[in-house]
Amino acid sequence: MAFRPLHDRIVVRRIEAEEKTAGGIIIPDTAKEKPSEGEILAIGPGARDENGKLVELDVKVGDRILFGKWSGTEIKLDGEDLLIMKESDVMGVIEQTAELKKAA
Repeated sequence: MAFRPLHDRIVVRRIEAEEKTAGGIIIPDTAKEKPSEGEILAIGPGARDENGKLVELDVKVGDRILFGKWSGTEIKLDGEDLLIMKESDVMGVIEQTAELKKAA
């Protein structure tokens, strides 16, 4: 990717939800909600505090995150639909270790 976000902005690719419900009903594309889960593809260097000091972001490239339903600005980059949002729009990072513990 040849795009570098500025300040505390991040570039996110949505992770598509399952096409079936738990009961096995297939959900058509027109009835699906936009997923609020995504993977971070790029991050900016961070924001500046009141003293001008750079504050690094808490997220990193490759993190799976949850974000608000109306968060970010949709863009198309290299033919792919992506979101640009501020780090403050991120509600949390999905830890992979939690999934591994459930499976064990």
